[in-house]
Amino acid sequence: MENWTQIFVTEFIFTGFHITRGSGIMISLLLVLMYVSTVASNLIIIVLVWIDHRLHSPMYFFLCNLSFLGIWFTSTIVPKLLSSFLLDNSISITGCRLQCFFYFFLGTTEYILLPVMSFDRYVAICNPLRYAVIMSSRVCLGLALVAWVGGFVSVFSPYFMILRLSFCRSNTINHFFCDAASLIHLSCTDTTLLDLMVFVTASVVLISSFLLIVVSYVYIISSILAISSAEGRQKAFSTCTSHITVVTIAYGTALFLYAKPAKTDSFNLNKTMALLTSVVTPLLNPFIYTLRNKQVKEAFVDAVRKSRLSQGLEKDWDS
Repeated sequence: MENWTQIFVTEFIFTGFHITRGSGIMISLLLVLMYVSTVASNLIIIVLVWIDHRLHSPMYFFLCNLSFLGIWFTSTIVPKLLSSFLLDNSISITGCRLQCFFYFFLGTTEYILLPVMSFDRYVAICNPLRYAVIMSSRVCLGLALVAWVGGFVSVFSPYFMILRLSFCRSNTINHFFCDAASLIHLSCTDTTLLDLMVFVTASVVLISSFLLIVVSYVYIISSILAISSAEGRQKAFSTCTSHITVVTIAYGTALFLYAKPAKTDSFNLNKTMALLTSVVTPLLNPFIYTLRNKQVKEAFVDAVRKSRLSQGLEKDWDS
């Protein structure tokens, strides 16, 4: 039997990445640039969809949800990561628990939202004549609520068990944020059930949502192949390429990070993959969805043009 010295933990210390202070400053500047770009690009999409009637459709409504998720998700990690590099690498136990909750709640919500978005593409391509009827405002709102509520319900039980953990080994977290695996690793409580619950929850969410996406795209590809003209097939497929790219990135990283027992050790690799999902992916998503999207580009150009025109009129009025 192992004997642990009981300690009263009021805060945790992040070890983060083992780098020099000079490197930390350089990385912090890069993180600030990426964070500002992430928030700005996702916020631009939300504003454009809000103000431009051409973007008032189910696809862009769900894209707004994804953009909002991206802002909230990266804001859960990056500000504290910057603080750890430049100021203080500690976090209160309450702050740690909240960060852990929002990281997994928002991450799970995204993996439920992605099959919802694939269903939207399925209806648009396989049932174009009934698209407006099937994807009504009420249905879209309901599907979005399913994603958000589903994310909350999925993580509630594991998170409740995390709240009950006691710590008697150390208060040093070998990571740059509070994730479940790190807290489980520090706990002196029997975490067998929690390990299993985290593994099962992550696996069920990932596998079930991925299968729904696969089924949707089986029907989508079948419908696209049935289109007689090459131009029609290319146009139909182009509406799905952005979503396929995001799905590939999201599930590729998530399968590595979560679909394994929580105590499986490979912390340095875990840190790298977590940094990718929390910083890089939310930055890439808006660009992936807009680079080949003519409607969003036109809406952005029109918004910039109207803004310049408004500024010109204000200057003329002041003069």
